[in-house]
Amino acid sequence: MSTATQTLDPLRPELEAGLRALGLEAALAAPLLDYLALLVRWNATYNLTAVRDPREMVGKHLLDSLAMHAFVDGIAEAGGALADLGTGAGLPGIPLAIAKPSLRVALVESNGKKVRFLREAVRKLGVRNVEVVESRIEAFDAPGRFDAITARALATLPLIVELGGHLLRPGGVLLAMKGVVPDDEIAALPPGWSVRATHALAVPGLAAERHLVVVASDARAGGAAPA
Repeated sequence: MSTATQTLDPLRPELEAGLRALGLEAALAAPLLDYLALLVRWNATYNLTAVRDPREMVGKHLLDSLAMHAFVDGIAEAGGALADLGTGAGLPGIPLAIAKPSLRVALVESNGKKVRFLREAVRKLGVRNVEVVESRIEAFDAPGRFDAITARALATLPLIVELGGHLLRPGGVLLAMKGVVPDDEIAALPPGWSVRATHALAVPGLAAERHLVVVASDARAGGAAPA
């Protein structure tokens, strides 16, 4: 355990309890705290995230990212791939990759300082199932490569599918992390795209609403969307 991680050790019980509440192993707290220690250190200089307090980061970053973990289980079990679009500091991609070692995760980010952090985090954490992609989403030339794309606080649903829809394989889905159900965004989805399901998510320690909106393209039908 690094010295930086040791300074965060008082947060371990809260993180472990949150992991158990989400149906995950408490042992995941160790690598997640290693990631959090890196994020806290880099955030002091590079302003990667507006949340500054490590205790807040446990709920608002780590547990919030992992609240959707059950919806990537099928993809992970099949050794499938997820693209985290506009990942920023690696959220939700890095926590999901830590929790699901068989899930292949591409972290797509165009901001150079954030990409430098992501590469350092992947190297230091030794997460071999993660690829860092320095690119604008619409310029990422990987058509049909991913079983799912996800985005957290990135953009509206119509814009996400416009920028990143080309990345989905037939049957692939957008797993969009939202607060309240975005009815206006759903109504504005382009023709051929529709919501397959909306799931309320419970994030341990957070009272705010969280939802996962599952969107798929009719033109890319051929696989089962997460239920």
